[in-house]
Amino acid sequence: MDEAFLQQLYREHQHVTKLPSPRLIEDWLDGLLQFLFPELSTLRFATEQSFRLHYLTNDLKFFSILDAMSGELPDGPDAVRSAFEQQLPGIRAALIEDAEAILAGDPAAVSRVEVITTYPGFYTLAVYRIAHAVHQLGVGLLGRMLSEIAHGKTGIEIHPGAQIGRRFCIDHGTGIVIGETVIIGNDVKMYQGVTLGALSVQKEMARTKRHPTIENGVVIYAGATILGGDTVIGANSIIGGNTWIVKSVPADSRIYYREPRID
Repeated sequence: MDEAFLQQLYREHQHVTKLPSPRLIEDWLDGLLQFLFPELSTLRFATEQSFRLHYLTNDLKFFSILDAMSGELPDGPDAVRSAFEQQLPGIRAALIEDAEAILAGDPAAVSRVEVITTYPGFYTLAVYRIAHAVHQLGVGLLGRMLSEIAHGKTGIEIHPGAQIGRRFCIDHGTGIVIGETVIIGNDVKMYQGVTLGALSVQKEMARTKRHPTIENGVVIYAGATILGGDTVIGANSIIGGNTWIVKSVPADSRIYYREPRID
């Protein structure tokens, strides 16, 4: 091995930014989801005290994660942890609505328990809503690490910076990509293979709105691609499968892909 190369790598190892263990992050995430949804928990608690102790044990993992990232925090670990904790009731309430929307929107779903325990779309939304809260508190790297856990498990990629409204229904889901500056309203339904992306990937556009806005009540079928920060899909529109959209669509529109004719 080249000696100069080894020395260079050693110096980089000495000055690398301190990060928490990916295993610790995933353990905390799993524990939090089990805390929020008893359907996911393998534990049964004999007393409320034991339940509280279990939460505090998992919460200590979150503090350890934040402490390891203290150089990136806008405030100290305690302040971020406390602010996140205050958001947990709202996160759970939004996810219950998401589960009900998936149950209502999928004829194959038979119960909310089935949605919560088996649907990749619900799992990804649960991780997204947690990651989004963390992102909003200024811990963007942790938000990205959380979203990549869901991406790896489900094939659904949602940037934690995206803004997603209530009762979001993801059916099947594999291959969905939702970019950082996407805005999605309430009661939107989306199928597999949908891309909500940017028209340009130039670095100087990093702090601009690069991704589309989807208004309330829109349905987007499989394989549709919608691009651009100025693109708005109007309320209650239906976007058919395999369509390619780079311009705004008025409310109540019906957009379909028309196959080329072969004479």
